[in-house]
Amino acid sequence: MNSRRWLYAIAAAALPGALLVAVFVVPPEQVQRDLARILVVHVPSAWIAYLAFAVTLVASAGYLITRRMTWDRVAAGSAEVGVLLTGLTIALGMIWGKSTWGVWWTWDARLVLTAVMFFVYLAYLGLRRGLLDAAVRARRSAWLGILGAVQIPIVHFSVLWWRTLHQPPTLLRGDGIQMDAPFLTSLLISLAAFTAVYAALVVLAVDRQRAESELADLMASEEVEVAGAAVRAPDLGEAG
Repeated sequence: MNSRRWLYAIAAAALPGALLVAVFVVPPEQVQRDLARILVVHVPSAWIAYLAFAVTLVASAGYLITRRMTWDRVAAGSAEVGVLLTGLTIALGMIWGKSTWGVWWTWDARLVLTAVMFFVYLAYLGLRRGLLDAAVRARRSAWLGILGAVQIPIVHFSVLWWRTLHQPPTLLRGDGIQMDAPFLTSLLISLAAFTAVYAALVVLAVDRQRAESELADLMASEEVEVAGAAVRAPDLGEAG
């Protein structure tokens, strides 16, 4: 319990701290000026979304191998956070695109593939909500969690494989890092903060799912009376 509290405290403090560094410490970028600060949130949210879906892949495989529900809960919790971060990535990208390209949306390879990934994992979460049997839900979700991870490298390398408006990689490139030291430092701090927030949210999601499972088991047990069980139909013979 104490480790959880420490994790929650670190996550609660890290993200605002990272944003304050980006706003007040990092100077405006030479070309994009203050608009470039949005990348301090946009890039880490995209990277941690990749991490979230990769964890869903590993945890899904773990469930299929061991049939332990803990793996299923981790897969589902990580997918929930991944969907949240992907949605944030798309929203911030649209704001940046409107200011840079003049449009909120364009049929660019990176944008389209990121949106497809977002909806695939929304379908993953919808599948989980639509199945009542825990074992069936875990098994089918695991296969979708594994297959869905194929999108991660496709989305990431889309700016290299196709002609795109989206800028190419700035950090992970063959000719070295193309970023000034203050901005790079701020980006790495933000990445660490988003990682802490991701871990905290996954722990919360796993705990919630465990509580929901225990409540469902309790309600299904014979020791718990269903609401209204004490109400019985009137005996017409006695009334006569």
